[in-house]
Amino acid sequence: MTTLRPFTCEDMLRFNNVNLDPLTETYGLSFYTQYLAHWPEYFQVVESPSGEIMGYIMGKAEGHGENWHGHVTALTVSPDYRRLGLAATLMNLLEEVSEKKKAYLVDLFVRVSNKVAINMYKNLGYIVYRTVLEYYSGDPDEDAYDMRKACSRDINKQSVIPLSHPVRTEDVD
Repeated sequence: MTTLRPFTCEDMLRFNNVNLDPLTETYGLSFYTQYLAHWPEYFQVVESPSGEIMGYIMGKAEGHGENWHGHVTALTVSPDYRRLGLAATLMNLLEEVSEKKKAYLVDLFVRVSNKVAINMYKNLGYIVYRTVLEYYSGDPDEDAYDMRKACSRDINKQSVIPLSHPVRTEDVD
């Protein structure tokens, strides 16, 4: 049976099969441990019956006032386990945590070239709020979509009214 459980330090020694995907943003171990220490409820893993990590989500709560929100820092599923609904399950979990924390919205950044992920997020109710120019470094740098979904606290859905113009990374709050 597939298990959804909190991410642990030991998982950092076992998640290379997921992190080696070219569309997965990877970070240093200290970054993962910082998230694990500060926002453990936002850091979850899906594990196969054999103990293999199938995917994980890492996020946090941030902002102030009406910008208080849940943020998806990383969501990834191993290529062997895609199209099984695991990403949607992980997103729903993060949204539930954000609702409990009285967030106004959940947001995430995704490469504009990652059409599969963009379509998945749209199917989960996310909208493209704005384009962030040159968000992802590379050769060349790549733009990102800031995608958002309002939580129940945002009764009038003010947090998901799209901007009409792109922004630069230094303008992202």
